[in-house]
Amino acid sequence: MNYYIVIPSHNEEAFISLTLQSIVLQTILPKKVVVVNDNSTDKTADVVMEFCNLYSWITLVNKTSDAIHLPGSKVIQAFQKGLETLDDHYDFIVKADADLIFPPNYFETIIKHFQNDLTVGMVGGFAYIEKNGEFILENLTDKDHIRGAFKSYRKETFKQIGGLKPAMGWDTVDELLCKFYNWNVVTDATLKVKHLKPTGANYNNTARFKQGEAFYTLGYGFLITAIASAKLALMKKKPFLFIDYIRGFCKAKLEKKPLLVSPEQAKFIRNYRLQKMKEKLF
Repeated sequence: MNYYIVIPSHNEEAFISLTLQSIVLQTILPKKVVVVNDNSTDKTADVVMEFCNLYSWITLVNKTSDAIHLPGSKVIQAFQKGLETLDDHYDFIVKADADLIFPPNYFETIIKHFQNDLTVGMVGGFAYIEKNGEFILENLTDKDHIRGAFKSYRKETFKQIGGLKPAMGWDTVDELLCKFYNWNVVTDATLKVKHLKPTGANYNNTARFKQGEAFYTLGYGFLITAIASAKLALMKKKPFLFIDYIRGFCKAKLEKKPLLVSPEQAKFIRNYRLQKMKEKLF
């Protein structure tokens, strides 16, 4: 299977070489890798160009956008910029962060999942972060959810869900739409990806309300939002974030923010979320 990788990057001078090195060491190489340098003020572009000069299938695209790093929109706009430079001759597309180290068999294993089950629409491993000198499972990990840092999409699935949404919640709505269209989402615990920078490290203070807004635009409704907000705040070990999430939800509702999904999809998502919550409770 042919696969392409798009890597949005902003000031990743310290990590991007490790990410690209882990990609060039894959047991099955990608056909194309596009690194999108989004308004970096460090030497990200220089580091990437060193790889471009060595590997013809790695290219650099420069993009200028607002320096403010709000979750969702900035990274997906950069991803889209890279995607526009690619042709359609791939079997699956990968969105990857610029601060990862993939195990050498990562994409070989991803390929096996796609080949062995034609109903699989998305595949991913698990994120590990460094703590006290060793890599441990990132505490935001859910065994049923693929982290936004590394997502692989079958081409047919990617097109059917309409690509990635440039808003916070994109890495949840993609999986929910997969399920809406009867695709399976597979997480493989044997694939341990080193995540070198904690999730949300670059988000500014205004981002804290965005999670609640995301819950609204996903069509969750208040009850599911309250439960999801409580769970996420506890996972992050910051209970008061619950209030920020609820405020973000209410603000989005008052402003009548457009949903990321259709009414039919929103209904499916609410029913699906409630069913999963019942399964965990009972």
